[in-house]
Amino acid sequence: MKSYNYTKMLQKQLAVVRRLRSAALLPTCIRSISSGTMDVQFPLNFWSGDRVKIKNESTSEPVYEPATGRVLCNLESCGTVEVDQAVQAAQSAYQTWNRMSGMERARIMIEAARIIENRREDIAEIEVVNNGKSITEARMDVDSARLCIEYYSGLANTLAGQHVQLTGGSFAYTRREPLGVCVGIGAWNYPFQIAAWKSAPALACGNSMVFKPSPLTPVTAVLLAEIYAKAGAPEGLFNVVQGGQETGTLLCHHPDVAKVSFTGSVPTGKKIMEMCSKGVKHVTLELGGKSPLLIFEDSDLKNAVNGALMANFLSQGQVCSNGTRVFVQRQILPEFLKEVVRRTKAIEIGDPQLDSTRMGALISRPHLNRVLGFVEQARKEGAKVLCGGERFVPSDAKLSGGYYMTPCVLGDCSDEMTCVKEEIFGPVMSVLSFETEEEAVRRANASALGLAAGVFTSDVKRAHRVVEQLKAGSCFVNNYNITPVEVPFGGFKMSGIGRENGQVTIEHYTQMKTVFVEMGDVDSLF
Repeated sequence: MKSYNYTKMLQKQLAVVRRLRSAALLPTCIRSISSGTMDVQFPLNFWSGDRVKIKNESTSEPVYEPATGRVLCNLESCGTVEVDQAVQAAQSAYQTWNRMSGMERARIMIEAARIIENRREDIAEIEVVNNGKSITEARMDVDSARLCIEYYSGLANTLAGQHVQLTGGSFAYTRREPLGVCVGIGAWNYPFQIAAWKSAPALACGNSMVFKPSPLTPVTAVLLAEIYAKAGAPEGLFNVVQGGQETGTLLCHHPDVAKVSFTGSVPTGKKIMEMCSKGVKHVTLELGGKSPLLIFEDSDLKNAVNGALMANFLSQGQVCSNGTRVFVQRQILPEFLKEVVRRTKAIEIGDPQLDSTRMGALISRPHLNRVLGFVEQARKEGAKVLCGGERFVPSDAKLSGGYYMTPCVLGDCSDEMTCVKEEIFGPVMSVLSFETEEEAVRRANASALGLAAGVFTSDVKRAHRVVEQLKAGSCFVNNYNITPVEVPFGGFKMSGIGRENGQVTIEHYTQMKTVFVEMGDVDSLF
């Protein structure tokens, strides 16, 4: 096993980040200034226990920092050769890892969690550069990643089967065994957290993993790979390959891959499921959402407004589970709108590295333009823009090229509007009114998606009655967007299959073997 000085590497990267930021230059953890030019210092691909530089640089593409709009680095995409190298590294590590006891695996995972805890601020700062979200949210994401690894380290030693006594002293038993090499394909809204959410249960069960981050946010998954290596994991246990659709296709088709876990859009999820079907691979899909939030007249208004804000504006609204269809009972609609607009206007937008900032930059310029296009389309279709929905330019000159917009609240919305039917994935809240409980449930369920749903009410019976009828995988009562790692997360309908987090995820990273043991003679018919 290589001796990997992760601490020294991370300290070096953070020094570059802070030096460049203080000089009002490009804040990046992977470049350094040399003779007035910038050159890539640290490759972003990782397998066999070390970072790997791709020989064919013709496939590289620029990656932009959302907060400034400047080029962060050049992404070196992996092709057939590189993907095969990473998978073979994972296959080799699997042969060692799956033979270790759960307690031995747990010790390494706990050490990885400890490193994350000690480096929380450093990782969060790099995640902000990588993604554009506020430092406050980035810290929460790092905490979630650590807690997930801690949680599954505790389950690693609990994997067990069942003993069944049969006639005549014969018996049967079951074994829960790992799948082998698993692939994780992440989304750009939670780069570090998703890498941990996918790898922790996989590793706890005895699998190895090849992880492909989104090409828009390639930086922090490599940090997790280094952390696992530093914690004592076998070389190749967690590998990172960079690239876009072509790289993902190679992973899905690779004959030595046993499972693919994907977080992203519905169209891409369908393609992944189709590709994996050719090899009958296990699949977990956590896809899009257009989730309803039902606010009844007996709700605590302050909490309902807080819930609506949390359901729409976390990570600049770029959250798959967001409750973007806010149904408010007509009796309290004027009061709700007044307060939610007041609170939305007060959201501080700007430098995501500042503690005071509550909304950073969207992920890219094309995505920003797409979200603004949804607002304009809503206006044309008759919705009323109550606040926001405009491009925002921070006063800090170094942020002038960043991808910012003001959070938007749309009123007078109806079910047939584009903003209500399609996933916007930006800071846009669509508010609709309703009269009765039956009407609210019917309209809430009128979607092909079913990732999440929320209910605000003081009536406990109503809360459980409504939740029972909602066709969504994750439901919230008098809160929203809470994702403790102990609780399963995933969707109904087109929002995906399988679950992440919680004990049930163990079933998605293992396979069951049944063993029959005959203690007497074979009773043959022949």
